[in-house]
Parts: sequence; C-alpha cells; structure tokens
Amino acid sequence: MSARLVLNADDFGYDPAVTRGIVKAMRHGVVSSTTMMVNTPFSEDAATLAEGLSIGLHLNLARFHALSLKQYELTEAAAPTLDPAFVHRETLAQLDRLEALLDRPATHIDVHKHLHQHPRVLEGLLRAAEERRLPVRSIDDAMRAAIRQAGVRTNDVFIGDTSAEAWWTATRFVEVLAELPTEGLVELMCHPGFAPSEVKSGYAAQREVELETFCGLEARAALEARGLRFEAWS
Repeated sequence: MSARLVLNADDFGYDPAVTRGIVKAMRHGVVSSTTMMVNTPFSEDAATLAEGLSIGLHLNLARFHALSLKQYELTEAAAPTLDPAFVHRETLAQLDRLEALLDRPATHIDVHKHLHQHPRVLEGLLRAAEERRLPVRSIDDAMRAAIRQAGVRTNDVFIGDTSAEAWWTATRFVEVLAELPTEGLVELMCHPGFAPSEVKSGYAAQREVELETFCGLEARAALEARGLRFEAWS
C-alpha cells in the first residue's frame, strides 16, 4: 500500500464539547489530524488541549467575526461575494492566529463548509496558501486542478461528508477501508465529537456516533487487518 492516508477531524475549536471529542478521537482513537477554527469564542481554550496534536487551519468564513476586519461578521450566505483580496488577508490573519495560539504553524488548510468551492474564495485562499507554502484540501477533480495550477499542493483523493444521519458509522468505515486507492494522498474527512454544548449545529448527535466509530475496537481491527495506518497531513 503506497498511498498516504490522513483521517482529519474538522472543527477543532468550534465548540468546547466538539473539541473535547476530537481530542479523544486523536489520543484514544485512530484520527490522525485535525483542523482548527481560530476566530471562535472557544479557540483559546481549545489551544490548551492541543499539545502533540497535528493541527491545520479550518478557515472559517461562515460565522463569528473576521480577524482582519474586526467589526465584520462572517456569514455563509455572504461568502460567494467576498473580495478575493479580503479572503487573502483573512486567511493570513487566521494562519497567524493559529500560530500564535499553538506556537507552531498550521500543517495545511481546509475550509469550513467547503466555501472554497466559490471561485472568489478559492482565489484569495490560494494566494495565501502559496505565500505560506501550505497544502489545501481539494474536494473534487475541478478544485484539485485549480489548486495545482496555482502551484499549491493538495490531496489526490477526498472521502467524507455530513448528512442527517452520522456519516462515519463503523460499517461505512470498514467498507471504505476495503476500497481505498493504493496511490497518492488520500484524505478522509470526519466530524467526531461530543454533541455541541454552546453552538447550535445541524451535526450534533451524529458527531458522537463518529466518535464511537473512531475510538472503537472495530476501527483498529480493520486497520490492523489491512496493514494500514493514518498519518498527519505533513
């Protein structure tokens, strides 16, 4: 098996209970990487739990306030119309905030709600990623091509989603492992955690199912049976 496999938990720093669950999934489960929101009321507390964890930036343009423009409230609805120059500045500001909180730089960048599907967001993000020499998550072939054309590294395969039901059940995890590509960088996105305690989220109880999946004996056994292991992004 020559593929590099990354199991990344999104939303570190989003909510205290979610953060605690991600820490459990990384310290006692099979999750190998996480990405952090740094503009939430809970980012500083999350940073105190981050020692030894592989952490990238979960660029947040969907909620809370911008770091580069203090009075500007970010919303998912407004994201498609954001000026690429603003996205560039905000990405750099969030990367700087992560480094200040953790005393180390981000391993890579992904985007909350996949808002870099919008061309203006992707343009600004890629400018920042190229400057900082950081990889960016791609979620489909078209995005992958655009990221590579900008000279930025990205994953070769992306697997994962959210829905009304928990996405990463133990059954699905075992099925996915059985069909993984054998080449390239393969990222599996996940959302383990305890149900949010402070932030309203449509993905709540589902996180606890994912947490159980990744901390369960079945997940470890499936990895061991296939001689697989998850790595950090970089």
